[in-house]
Amino acid sequence: MKTNNQNLRDTMNLDPTDIKLLKLLQEDATLSNKELAEKLYKSIAAVHERVKKLKKAGYIKKTVAILDRNKIGIGLISFSQVFLKNHTFEALNEFEREVSKFPEVMECYQMAGSYDFMLRIATKDMEAYHKFLRHKLAVLPQVNTVQTYFVLSETKSETAYHF
Repeated sequence: MKTNNQNLRDTMNLDPTDIKLLKLLQEDATLSNKELAEKLYKSIAAVHERVKKLKKAGYIKKTVAILDRNKIGIGLISFSQVFLKNHTFEALNEFEREVSKFPEVMECYQMAGSYDFMLRIATKDMEAYHKFLRHKLAVLPQVNTVQTYFVLSETKSETAYHF
């Protein structure tokens, strides 16, 4: 496992062209190598090799399409704070393993502070969330308490990191 200092050193090894390439791809991953080459003033082959290198090094984890959740029937986003019954290595791992199987859970973060995990959950509606809570999340043996907050409106949602 890499430390933060190792990750910082890895980032510092990126040259300005790599950084610009990553920023362009974060904004629009559908850009062709030809389009990227034009924006970077590099050859198509050079851009292709850089993208391949960045993927192999783990800078580019995957390429996806970001969907309009409302158009596909996902009308409710919620954030759940999860408190576990115990904090043994096994209990934490088991919770993470089980919650990762749920398609409703979009993100799962172990937290420092007054609760153990924060989940971002996407469901069709309140009824679907209720079923998810009652039949999936709350029945996990490690779960003690779940406190959920429902999104009323979304002001900003970014996928690009700024570095």
